[in-house]
Formats: sequence, C-alpha cells, structure tokens
Amino acid sequence: MKLGDIVSELNLDTRTCSDALDRIVEGAYVSDLLSDVIAGAKDGDLWLTLQVHQNIVAVAFLNNLAGIIIVGGREPDPDTLKKAEDQGVPIMVSSMRSYELAGKLYEMGIRRQA
Repeated sequence: MKLGDIVSELNLDTRTCSDALDRIVEGAYVSDLLSDVIAGAKDGDLWLTLQVHQNIVAVAFLNNLAGIIIVGGREPDPDTLKKAEDQGVPIMVSSMRSYELAGKLYEMGIRRQA
C-alpha cells in the first residue's frame, strides 16, 4: 500500500516530504526504543513512535523506513523536521495512541510477510 493512501485513510498530518508519499509501505514497527528499531525494523516499514527528537530521522534513514508516524498528538522538534526534509524521511503526526494506530494499520492489511 502506498504511504499516501495510509495518510488519507487515517487522516494523518504530514509534516515533511509530502512529495514522497508514493512510497510503498511493506509493514509497520512500533517502538520508542531507538536501538530496538535499528535491530528490528525492516526496509519499507512504517515506524510508530512517540519520540520527537532528531535521532528518529537517523534511525529511519539507516533502516530505509517508509516513514515515521509520531503518535499521541506530539509534534516533532523544528530541528527534527529540518533533518527529515534534508534526508528525505516523511514524518506524519497523529492524535491516536500507538496501540490504536497499529490496530488500524493491521485492519488495513499492513502486515509484514515473513
């Protein structure tokens, strides 16, 4: 499924890289621990987190993630937005909590195939 379809379906607010919403989302990963995401997220995953600092961009870029959704109505720091634009990492925000958002993604068919 394309990232833009997910943004539309879940009414996400795009904060960076709105021109990159044609990326294909292969799965999703939910974690707030950066080392866990580095070790466990896969290429093309959409990452759900409550973290808002610059390091999330580095992790997403390192793992070639489809994008980051910041949950719980939190807003990314201005430096985070600049770094994401510079590195081409889409960041979206949602007022939903991780659990609810992950459930909706699952219902939409976003599941990592082994």
